[in-house]
Amino acid sequence: MIKYLGVALLSGVLALSATGCSSMIRNASMAVHYTDTGVNELDDYPILRATGYAVLSRQKGSTQAEKQINAMRASKMEAYRELTEQLVGVYVKAKNRNSNNIERSDTLTTEVEGLVHGARVVRQYPVGDTYCTELELDTKRIYDLYQIRGTL
Repeated sequence: MIKYLGVALLSGVLALSATGCSSMIRNASMAVHYTDTGVNELDDYPILRATGYAVLSRQKGSTQAEKQINAMRASKMEAYRELTEQLVGVYVKAKNRNSNNIERSDTLTTEVEGLVHGARVVRQYPVGDTYCTELELDTKRIYDLYQIRGTL
């Protein structure tokens, strides 16, 4: 199961990096090589970046220090959510109910679920009443991690 999840995640990252915009596909440095494992290996791997934000004053905690720690955690989780959106996409479910051509209700639900390996925190810092966390994920590192584990 983990082997298939790893291959699926890596395939998604490789597909994302190879199908971004048309100029990336034509770029000679983004040439795709076929390996014996059936996984496409690129010459250049994109680096994905994500930033998460959390408002300090809205956090739970009896002291300012507790609120800051909670904001640090919340901003990091938000950054991981954004990174997961880039890796695996977002599930969107929309529902609209009409009666006699009059809109009665409109619902939009989004969901993100995925596994992120190899991301690193680049920076965490306050900006006014907001705490920011910047993450970075080198997709070459993902490829290397799965090769080390023997899941490719």
